[in-house]
Amino acid sequence: MAEIERGSVAPGFTLEADDGTSVSLVELRGKKVVLYFYPRDDTPGCSMQACDLRDNMLRLAKAGVIALGVSPDSVQSHAKFKDKYQLNFPLLADQDHRVAQAYGVWQEKMNFGVKSLGIVRSTFLIDEEGIVTDVWRRVRARDHIRWVGERLDI
Repeated sequence: MAEIERGSVAPGFTLEADDGTSVSLVELRGKKVVLYFYPRDDTPGCSMQACDLRDNMLRLAKAGVIALGVSPDSVQSHAKFKDKYQLNFPLLADQDHRVAQAYGVWQEKMNFGVKSLGIVRSTFLIDEEGIVTDVWRRVRARDHIRWVGERLDI
């Protein structure tokens, strides 16, 4: 699949959220979306990234932006993660990796000398018309919210 770049139409999807509802990108037209892909619930880097987003949701909301987190974890895992850290945005279950593949973030990775397939931490800023306006690949969890905030001028 071709890599998603700035100016691309964001691939559509409908995924189940941590609360059992369905979230569809097309239904979010008219809103800016920070769509971020992360490897796994409740790991140190993923928790840091999620909590940074949580702590900045008011700033994002004032800029008209909603955040969505996507990982291959189950809805139940997402619900526990969200509850543990009191996250204030939806976490979406992409257990078959279909959406991660569409965005080009399901890739071969090297962990402790072992190759495996998994999510490469990445973020996409999608505008009100469904166009990708920014792409951050191989995101460092510590820098994530700063990069997004600078782009949104918040």
